[in-house]
Amino acid sequence: MNGLAPHTETRANSHKMTDLEEEVLIQYIIDMDERGFAPKLSGVEDMANYILESRRAKKVGKLWAYRFVKRHTKLEMCFSRIYDFQRALCEDPKLIEEWFRLVSNMRVKYSIVDSDFYNFDETGFMIGIICPRIVITNTERNSRSKAIQPDNREWATAIICGNGEGETIPPFLVVQGQVHLSNWYTETDFPADWTIKPTSNGWTNNETGLVGTRRIRKT
Repeated sequence: MNGLAPHTETRANSHKMTDLEEEVLIQYIIDMDERGFAPKLSGVEDMANYILESRRAKKVGKLWAYRFVKRHTKLEMCFSRIYDFQRALCEDPKLIEEWFRLVSNMRVKYSIVDSDFYNFDETGFMIGIICPRIVITNTERNSRSKAIQPDNREWATAIICGNGEGETIPPFLVVQGQVHLSNWYTETDFPADWTIKPTSNGWTNNETGLVGTRRIRKT
């Protein structure tokens, strides 16, 4: 009556929300997580306040969402994983398993040891994009939450290389531009053993691939 929750839906302790309201909030979080949009703590707080507003109750405090998640075993906090749009479309477990089988066969055939087994990979950074963040997910999820990245942003690329014994080669950065800018080196803490290569679009091409390969051979 008068906007107050029925006695059967209230608690004897000082919890801000009723059992029913908390269950609604948990299901909302799980549903958002399953859709690929796991909410941040601020999103949990906003939803809680929306529920409380419906019965004209006071808003939750700044630490309430954190304590709510810690209190419920169905939920957990983790860093979201940024996942490229095209990779999300093309990933196929069967193809990945086949690739590793071929790699294993080649290592045996040519007696390739761990120190001579290098991983050469690219990591793209898009301007104005989703960053890794702490999100709330279902504890029964088997993998980390993924935020699908838009496919129409400006790129910079980091080429990373390391071998099977943990030795790494300093990163090789590819940025969009025509020439090197002096302030990249004089006005930042840019490591002296890292390399920058400007290209027209911030992506790798045959020329940058050749430069990167030569750097590996020098090590």
